Amino acid sequence: MDKWQAIHNLWSSFGLTAYDENSVPDDAQYPYITYGSAISDFEVPVTLTASIWYRTTSWAEASQKAVYISRMVSPYKMFSVDGGYLYVVKGAPFAQRMRDEDDLIKRIYIVLQAEFFTNY
Repeated sequence: MDKWQAIHNLWSSFGLTAYDENSVPDDAQYPYITYGSAISDFEVPVTLTASIWYRTTSWAEASQKAVYISRMVSPYKMFSVDGGYLYVVKGAPFAQRMRDEDDLIKRIYIVLQAEFFTNY
């Protein structure tokens, strides 16, 4: 698995379908996660961001998913990458509720800090 695949596997590991934010299909069904893709070299920290998207009248489910992600990466989470691993911890701020033009859209923006411990 390369670095790009490791990022996809990270965001897919939280129980929702995950899409690169530049490749969300028009027929995507809520809830889902969109994520930014960024990689770096050995021991160079990189910020990984994502948004949790729900379409509902309440913040409850989206907030519970953010808490779940927080627990899953605390104190850290590691993923195998060809020749090494991806190390992930919570960023600061970790989670923020975001407003949308559609009042039924509940979006929480997530920030993680990561390091790729690989030879390439």
